[in-house]
Amino acid sequence: MPTNNFFQSGTGIGTTNEQRLIEDLIIESLKIYGHDTFYLPRTMVNKDTVFDESQLTSFTEAYPLEMYLENVQGFEGQGDIFTRFGMEVRDQATFILAKRRWEDMVTRQGPTVARKARPVEGDLIYFSRTKSLFEIKYVDFQNPFYQANQIYVFRLTCELFEYSSEDLDTGIAEIDAIETKYSQDMLEYQFKLEDNGLFLKEDGGSLITEAYSTSVSEPIDNADFDNLLSVEGILDFSETNPFGEIGGS
Repeated sequence: MPTNNFFQSGTGIGTTNEQRLIEDLIIESLKIYGHDTFYLPRTMVNKDTVFDESQLTSFTEAYPLEMYLENVQGFEGQGDIFTRFGMEVRDQATFILAKRRWEDMVTRQGPTVARKARPVEGDLIYFSRTKSLFEIKYVDFQNPFYQANQIYVFRLTCELFEYSSEDLDTGIAEIDAIETKYSQDMLEYQFKLEDNGLFLKEDGGSLITEAYSTSVSEPIDNADFDNLLSVEGILDFSETNPFGEIGGS
């Protein structure tokens, strides 16, 4: 055969040793130049068998893994953009994950629900450096393509995750704090008794504590904008002078 039989045949002790050496070098490089992350497998709640989706999801496991950020200059995507609905952050990132590290940490040690052959689209990655959650959109497991007749890494294309009151019970304090800060699930604020039971009303409904609030953003500083109108050099467009200071001295 044209290729070197000692490296490319896929059989024999020589090929196995070379593949193991390449894999060890990749893992060592990721540990040196990578970042600390957590892999969060998605658990579907009340899955719709017709549309094969679930409106309710939870994340109850977090696996520490080192991943390399492919773009060394930072996140990709459109970044911070201003839309008609306000400021939006549309960061994207591509993470490189060693296949053997995935198998050691998730496939073999994880519970049955998390034992997957590869990372799955829809699962989350917590990037500890910026304390951000990224959702996996695409998993490329054939790039690079069979070097020395083997696949060594997963390339994960991710987008910044838009949190919408999903359950985060991973046991990692900084991850679970996201739910505490941003969740608008009313059931999380039910009034509970000393035995952790629910305090129910006569109609069977539960009481919601005063801590529940549907507002998670900072209040609009209308007073500050009003004060700016009085600053010298700002035109007056109030109801008494809707066309500005036309003809004024």
